[in-house]
Amino acid sequence: MLRSTVRIITAVLLAVAAGLGFAPAAGASTADPVAPQDLSEPGVHAVAYTDLTVSASGRSYSARVWYPGASAGANAPVAAGVHPGLAFGHGFFQGITQYESLLRHYASWGFITVVPKSQGGLFPNHSAFADDLNAALTWLTTQNSTSGSRFAGAVATSSLGVSGHSMGGGAALLAASRNPAVKSVSTLAAAETNPSAVAASGTLRTPAQYLGGSEDSIAGVADHQQKMYAAKPAPAQLRVITGGFHCGFEDSSGFGCDSGSISRAVQQKATRGVTTAWLLYTLVGQSSLYDQVWGSTAQNLPGVVFSGKP
Repeated sequence: MLRSTVRIITAVLLAVAAGLGFAPAAGASTADPVAPQDLSEPGVHAVAYTDLTVSASGRSYSARVWYPGASAGANAPVAAGVHPGLAFGHGFFQGITQYESLLRHYASWGFITVVPKSQGGLFPNHSAFADDLNAALTWLTTQNSTSGSRFAGAVATSSLGVSGHSMGGGAALLAASRNPAVKSVSTLAAAETNPSAVAASGTLRTPAQYLGGSEDSIAGVADHQQKMYAAKPAPAQLRVITGGFHCGFEDSSGFGCDSGSISRAVQQKATRGVTTAWLLYTLVGQSSLYDQVWGSTAQNLPGVVFSGKP
């Protein structure tokens, strides 16, 4: 009974929003409901995934794709509607399973996320990793128009973004600087790369979010995300989780990891809320989230320091 009531209220809110002129970005899914206040909680979709080989733009690598499913689990059909696409880059020498909780969360909110397993060794090529992220978006676009593909007709090809942690965050910025199809960037403890992610940030006109931790001892805010944010023309924002640490963006810590004064659970909850709001606002066009992205709610969010260039 309660669930039915919530759905009725949601439908009314959507109708009101439509009357006020709020609409999703072109090509984005209209199947997703208005977001609840706490975006750190799971969305409405079942979470599915598939393991495959991505081949596009002269690149070929193994990847996992997390996506909203008609049912949960491996190789399930995609949920009805069209969904924004993401490419997510892992950190240096980190397996993609380290980010499963966040990627599952994005899938529950309707994002199809391709996660390359490439460049996982001791001597990664940052430029090649950026090309792998862009190839993931090209692959998604191709799959959308490929008869018989699981993702045929399911991808909002005008609503594509890149994200990543540490090295993967820096590579995401490189990728965005090379690819006009990228409409939004969200990074976690983005680290400087070779070629320079700071320099790449300076060329971006795409909205970019830099999320860091104040106690990160590996890719600290001052030497990495702050420089990227300073170089980036508007729109851009820098969000710093007080007490957050580099490996707090991952599901577990391995050799060489750091620690902070807040728990991993607290940091990950803040990460889910801040990044999901950003992606829904910039890729799906949920204008009702303006306050959570740019307004007083964002600027006064407990435990997260805000700097912004709207």
